[in-house]
Amino acid sequence: MLDRAGKKDRLSIDIVPDGAADFSHGFLGESTPMAIVLLGEREGNVIPYLKDDIFALEILSVSQSTSTPPVDAQEKRQSKMNKAIREVEHTNAVVFASSFSGKWGDYDLDSLPADEISEEDTPEENNPRN
Repeated sequence: MLDRAGKKDRLSIDIVPDGAADFSHGFLGESTPMAIVLLGEREGNVIPYLKDDIFALEILSVSQSTSTPPVDAQEKRQSKMNKAIREVEHTNAVVFASSFSGKWGDYDLDSLPADEISEEDTPEENNPRN
């Protein structure tokens, strides 16, 4: 990846079906903007790609992948999405409760359910079972 400051960041990726995507492990979903730009390109090509400070992608090499994406990538992604949705809903409830004032009184913030995090939502390195 080439940025506007002249720096180059090296990134090794495998383009996989969207259900097997796990960018943190180098597996990029085939329908992502970056994958769409890269598909069909050859080694040595520099492709315009405007994203934040990045202005182009330079393909250093292309080869057949020897890696296998995690089988449960889609389940992990869905679990993280569900956790994020719960956190957003909780934050929205807190913001509403703290800003609402009605003729029968204000909301009691302590009456809102605590934001619960299950073991499956806990990162592996923090999970004592690992």
